[in-house]
Amino acid sequence: MTHNPISEDIVSVSDYEIAARQVLPHAIFEYVYGGGADEVTLERNRRAVEEIHLLPRVLRDVSNGTTHTCILGKTWRSPLMLAPVAFQKMAHPLGEVATAQAASAMETGMMVSTLASVTIENISDQLSSPKWFQLYWQLDRAFNLALIQRAEAAGYEAIVLTVDSAIHGIRNRAQRAKFALPEGIEAVNLRDRPELPQQVFTPDQSIVFQGMMSEAPNWQDVEWLISHTDLPVIIKGILHPDDAMKAKSLGAQGVVVSNHGGRTLDCVPSAFELVGGVRQAVGDDFCILLDGAVQRGTDVFKALALGADAVLVGRPQFYALAVAGAAGVAHMLRILREELEVAMALTGVAQVQDITSTYLYRPT
Repeated sequence: MTHNPISEDIVSVSDYEIAARQVLPHAIFEYVYGGGADEVTLERNRRAVEEIHLLPRVLRDVSNGTTHTCILGKTWRSPLMLAPVAFQKMAHPLGEVATAQAASAMETGMMVSTLASVTIENISDQLSSPKWFQLYWQLDRAFNLALIQRAEAAGYEAIVLTVDSAIHGIRNRAQRAKFALPEGIEAVNLRDRPELPQQVFTPDQSIVFQGMMSEAPNWQDVEWLISHTDLPVIIKGILHPDDAMKAKSLGAQGVVVSNHGGRTLDCVPSAFELVGGVRQAVGDDFCILLDGAVQRGTDVFKALALGADAVLVGRPQFYALAVAGAAGVAHMLRILREELEVAMALTGVAQVQDITSTYLYRPT
């Protein structure tokens, strides 16, 4: 892989996807780009955004405009956060360290994955912007606790439990590309994980139900997690309003409305279609982030108007990292933030908290 200066031809977030296809090995690109099964949800994610239109107001004074916003009681430079993306050394030799440097330069928060290819401590050392640790639940509770305590000690400000991918979805695109994790790249933060017990299945048992899903978290595990950390706990992978209400009732301080980028269960609605119902269910005093298909500042505006407090940016950070390292990720984030500023200015909205559904139009 090569990492060249940012081309003058890269002027939008989607341009990084085009450029990444040229520099990444085919199997890695297909693994990152691909969705589950027939990729119905992957395609729907983007289509759902495009079907929402903006309804601007004119002749308003927005000279005091700003993208600053408040998330969990803290001021953020913009309602943007980098989503947890695993194994970033597949894109760049520095991996998540380069991404953290870019996030810090752009004053943008970063969710660090359990499956990072760099230790969470080294990543944190490079992060001066908001830092949250994303937890993939491990079968051994003591090991989960050890990961949480490492995150606390390293200065992470929230724990994000991913609940929608206890097992991999059917990823045919990656299978066809014969993707395998490159030699030398691993989930370094799981090196000390206890060995999983050997399982023997009877003919009437399933490797899915009695096997892989036996390691999946449940609501009792969510309660345990909340009781074992003083950090805010966010539940990532919520689609149904009732699940959001359950998370809130157990003491979670927020949810991420997400279908995992269309990478797990295919044929489900997009986060843009469901975030409004989740907001209606949990009320205004609960943190909601939206994950999936954000490529434009207008997409960020739409998400906020539908009820999200902030959005996550996933695949684009990997593409930008592959193309131009930390500079690419910073450039990608700058594009998004500036496009959001333009969208706010041209719709007549000066403050993030004033972005509401009154600025949306949906043709009948």
